[in-house]
Amino acid sequence: MRRVSMVGTPGSGKTTLGRELAARLGVPYLELDSVYHQEGWEPLDAGEFQARVAELAAGDGWVIDGNYKLTRELIWERADTVVWFDRPRWQVIWRVTRRTYGRALRRELLWNGNREPVRGLWPFGRSAPENSVIAWAWVKHAEYRERYRRAAADPANARLDFVRIASDADARRLLARSS
Repeated sequence: MRRVSMVGTPGSGKTTLGRELAARLGVPYLELDSVYHQEGWEPLDAGEFQARVAELAAGDGWVIDGNYKLTRELIWERADTVVWFDRPRWQVIWRVTRRTYGRALRRELLWNGNREPVRGLWPFGRSAPENSVIAWAWVKHAEYRERYRRAAADPANARLDFVRIASDADARRLLARSS
């Protein structure tokens, strides 16, 4: 396990476990949101985004956290392991809500000068789920579960070691395996 793709819904624990795993493996860690979301939450140009991710993915070891379709293929063609977070929906919603409100209340600096947008605190309405990570996690939970279940079963991905994280115990086992 040297090149690890971390995937799953927001609030499932990708960043927390990804940082710890990268530290244990002694490899760089990259949260894709930190590259994609430029100042003012402007998206990075697709070609530039792919180029930046490809540069890191060319390395001998890394942990890359995120679900962007634009970069999945180039990450997975170099990855040896896919860590798939498949926690229960209630747990994901609890975690993402707590995280989002905490960041907003603390005015925590995220990436490239961005802070948690206030509009994302109320996860219902016309513009949700695109403008609320809480609503996004709710709406996309089943889709992500099915996407990665299918990917793990796909013979085209047989060379990848899929590790399903459905609980804190699963996360602890993965970290123990990396020591």
